[in-house]
Amino acid sequence: MPNANAEMPENTQDHRPYPKPAYAWSVVVLLLLTYIISWLDRQILSYIINPIKMSFDLNDTQIGLLLGPAFAIFYILLGIPVGWLADRKSRKVIIGCGIALWSVMTAASGFAKNFTHLFMARIGVGLGESVLTPSAVSMISDYFPKEKRGRAISLYMTGISLGTAIGSILGGWIVGSVTSTPTVTLPLFGTIESWKATFIVVGLPGLVLSALVFMVREPLRRDRVALGRTGKTETSIAEALSYFWSRRGAFFSLWIGQCAMTVTGYAQFFNPELFRRNWNWGMADIGLAIGTVILIFGPAGANVGGWIADRFTKAGDIGGPMRATFIAITILTLTSIAYPLMPTPWLALAGLALSTIGGAMASACGATATAGISPNQVRAQATAVYWVIINLAGLFIGPPLVGFLTDSVFGDPTALKFSLAIVPAAVGLPCIALQWWGLQRYRAEAQKLTASATP
Repeated sequence: MPNANAEMPENTQDHRPYPKPAYAWSVVVLLLLTYIISWLDRQILSYIINPIKMSFDLNDTQIGLLLGPAFAIFYILLGIPVGWLADRKSRKVIIGCGIALWSVMTAASGFAKNFTHLFMARIGVGLGESVLTPSAVSMISDYFPKEKRGRAISLYMTGISLGTAIGSILGGWIVGSVTSTPTVTLPLFGTIESWKATFIVVGLPGLVLSALVFMVREPLRRDRVALGRTGKTETSIAEALSYFWSRRGAFFSLWIGQCAMTVTGYAQFFNPELFRRNWNWGMADIGLAIGTVILIFGPAGANVGGWIADRFTKAGDIGGPMRATFIAITILTLTSIAYPLMPTPWLALAGLALSTIGGAMASACGATATAGISPNQVRAQATAVYWVIINLAGLFIGPPLVGFLTDSVFGDPTALKFSLAIVPAAVGLPCIALQWWGLQRYRAEAQKLTASATP
């Protein structure tokens, strides 16, 4: 097999064939499964908030820290270095090691004795998951030509919705079990609290996926161009960051605009509590209802987003992915302001369905848009910087701000609905304006890359 890192000279035609579609799509499905597991591991916590609060005597602000900053610390700090590594070394090895780490740390959450232990375990989960999307998007981009990347990346991005949906349904069922059976006995682990057993059972299966990823063939790298005055096709982190900054009108209008997606999305980790506090629903019913909504409308939104981006591109709009992202953020923001304030739970679920469509579209199109203006040798780093920015905002603003508003501003647990409406309004509306402003700048940058890159 040819060297996966082999380069083509700048501005020469690259006639190397892409992998067979069946194999390429099978890799996308495997990466999708890893993404589902990663989101299941982080989502499950939001359904066992109450048992954890009772076990460790926590408040909403501390829960917000577990949902956000604890996970984000290394997820964000290592994102850019991991992207740099993925632009040079085997991406499948990086992903396989990351899966193994986050799976073990999820299981380790089940052995926490206090808030600090659980906080540290969540840091480990974020450390492992930081490697996945930058490496996966880079791999997928090298498995498919440009006109097919939108759908491929969109399928991968459905992992957010599927993982969240499975976490919701499983989480609701688990809470019902915890209520009736406070402790369980697991082989090798003995008798432990049911919510702790949840982390162990959810975490360990990821080790199987880790082994499968190591068996994948690394794709050839494509779309490499000379960067900077020296004409080098290898870049340091500093050079990559300089490249993004010199094109900040395109990159940062996209990336900062996408913060609306993550701030709103992570704030929605409080959705189970919204339905419990406002409408007195049981967690099993909440998990089934929210999980079903996300299971149906999340993948639909992601795939519709990819389809729209590809249609715009085929119609001659080289800024198609960014244009689709703008549409998605608009849908997400407006519906996320509305659904927490609905008078009935059924109207809230209807609004959540629309919000889910917008969020899934934004997730899929944002990754595709980033790849669309990134040369190959900085593509994983571009995805990593994008992921760092949106998750820095999402994890440090979303859940903590919701908890702070509920505890310290309103001072009333039932005011959670107002907190959940304020957060997307404050962040989403400016982001919509920013992405509209950046659309022409994105188109100009995409055109430059197409003119200078090898196919």
